[in-house]
Amino acid sequence: MKLGTRFFTSWILSALIMFMLFYVWHGVFLNDFKRIQFPLTWFVTFAAFTYLIFSAGIYFLFESRLMKMFDNIWLRGLICGLIAGFSFFMIATIVNISITKNLSKEHLLVDCAWQMAEQTVGTLIIVVLKLAIRERILEEI
Repeated sequence: MKLGTRFFTSWILSALIMFMLFYVWHGVFLNDFKRIQFPLTWFVTFAAFTYLIFSAGIYFLFESRLMKMFDNIWLRGLICGLIAGFSFFMIATIVNISITKNLSKEHLLVDCAWQMAEQTVGTLIIVVLKLAIRERILEEI
């Protein structure tokens, strides 16, 4: 796998879109940011780096040999998004379980569905840019 324009553009744009979705969901709709016990700038900075790391992971999962067994690039993107979203949900739940009380089944189900949708959107950004960006392959002389 070559780390060229296609990778860097889709990696950054996917991370940015997923971060914006995260910010709108948790900051605007759920008002979760009001409950943070440390400076908001730290939280936003850590979240931004987390999404950069996670977006790169999604790209590498998408390009993995296992995922290339799926010939349909859209299906591969959907599967990668669902896997990434569920994985992110599990990590976030384990981290948050010590600071959150009284999590209901409904809350966990909605959070899981949201994470899967958020990461699927991020993966579909990768798919669209993978199709849109054509990189020149230099031939050896």
